[in-house]
Amino acid sequence: LQVPCAPSQPTAGSESRRFANKHSKKALKASLTLGILLGMFFVAWLPFFVTNVTQAVCGCVPAGFFDVLTWLGYCNSTMNPIIYPLFMRDFKRAMGKYLPCCRRSGEPRPSAISLSMRNSNSGPRAATSLKNVL
Repeated sequence: LQVPCAPSQPTAGSESRRFANKHSKKALKASLTLGILLGMFFVAWLPFFVTNVTQAVCGCVPAGFFDVLTWLGYCNSTMNPIIYPLFMRDFKRAMGKYLPCCRRSGEPRPSAISLSMRNSNSGPRAATSLKNVL
């Protein structure tokens, strides 16, 4: 006996391919974002750490140059809030939702009560009595 092929099998194959393609695009984008963040971190902080070790060994690094490299590292910290919204849609949505300067005109402002309930996991619950608990 031969079992006929179900017509849904090609659709399932294309659906799984589409899911795999979407997943690989997300993974590629996440890898790109992580690569940029780490690359910026190393470019900003590696000269500082190398100079710091050099200063400890020989003491031949001018103070002004050391200050410039320190501030280069500090500038890396200011780049993170710029890089994240450029590459991460979820981060951009969250910033737009909670910061008044980034909110879209049609979106309502979240209330302080809803924010505290969401953060404390103490949302609306069904009424429980001691009898139900025991």
